[in-house]
Amino acid sequence: MIDLHGFGHQLLQGALVTVELALASLVVGLVLGLLGAAAKLSSIKPLQWIANIYTTLIRGLPELLTVLIIYFGATTVLMSIASLFGYDEYIEIGAFAAGVTALGLTFGAYATEVFRGALQSIPKGQHESAVALGMGTFHKFYRIILPQVWRIALPGLGNLFLVLLKDTALVSVVGLEDIMRKANIAVSSTKEAFLFYLVAAIMYLALTVVSMGVVSYLEKRARRGLTRG
Repeated sequence: MIDLHGFGHQLLQGALVTVELALASLVVGLVLGLLGAAAKLSSIKPLQWIANIYTTLIRGLPELLTVLIIYFGATTVLMSIASLFGYDEYIEIGAFAAGVTALGLTFGAYATEVFRGALQSIPKGQHESAVALGMGTFHKFYRIILPQVWRIALPGLGNLFLVLLKDTALVSVVGLEDIMRKANIAVSSTKEAFLFYLVAAIMYLALTVVSMGVVSYLEKRARRGLTRG
């Protein structure tokens, strides 16, 4: 039995925070990815420019730097805006909110290209058939386009989520009480670096295995209708 010197419960709490951060960032990233892909495929030039600037900028920055810029930069921006209305108190962005924003932006930038490729792979004839059946834009997207985009994009999105799960460790540098933060606290207290970093590695691997299982299940479920057809 491994002696964790009473830090086992703390590490489990850190794992819960890690999962919450990853899932919240995933939701933000999926929304941004869909919007980014739609903007890149839009016939409206300003939308294309905005999407291209977004993906180029975010993918060109290290994830850690993005976290730091969001954490410290957002505070500066909000305080500057608040000062315009006479509010001079210090405004601090929480580590969780900063992490969700930074990781969501990063995931969304890469997901934009995944969704764009999936959207472009759908034959134009299906769009025309939906219009011929009298479907509106939203109805067509929800009933015809989105299920196919989901099936095509899912493998790429699954890989991006595995990267996102590991990137959550970066948010510990701004004080988020995740697995890495809890492991660092335990190491500082016990001086047993190998033990606690090994436990942290095992926890990340366990989360990765579970995530891979979920993605595999979703892929099989998405292909089920196609197989029956």
